[in-house]
Amino acid sequence: MSNALQQLMRSRLDQQGWSYGEAARRGGIPRSTVHHLATTERLVRMPQPATLEGLARALDLPLDTIRRAAAEACGIHLYAGEPADAAVATDPEVDVLIASLQKLSVDDRRHVAALVESLLDRGARPE
Repeated sequence: MSNALQQLMRSRLDQQGWSYGEAARRGGIPRSTVHHLATTERLVRMPQPATLEGLARALDLPLDTIRRAAAEACGIHLYAGEPADAAVATDPEVDVLIASLQKLSVDDRRHVAALVESLLDRGARPE
């Protein structure tokens, strides 16, 4: 069974008649990376932002489309933020952090919330 990223990649590669090598060249990313993302059933972690950007270039698709498919392949649900055609791009690290909170225990979420509050308080104080 293939994941959302695999399905998206296979569909786009087949539609355009591109090989893994051609996609890699178009996106400026290693062929092995394209192959790995296209053939790995369940990604262990979210690909790096630069990899997602390269894959978006390679497949000639919006970055948001690639990021959401990759997140789903990792078992992460990204919350709908800005519309897909918004002028301001969302930060993939923020999306991953928000989505990852669902996987934490109640106690761990409390710890994360306390840490965030502490960091925000520290940032609000003049040095």
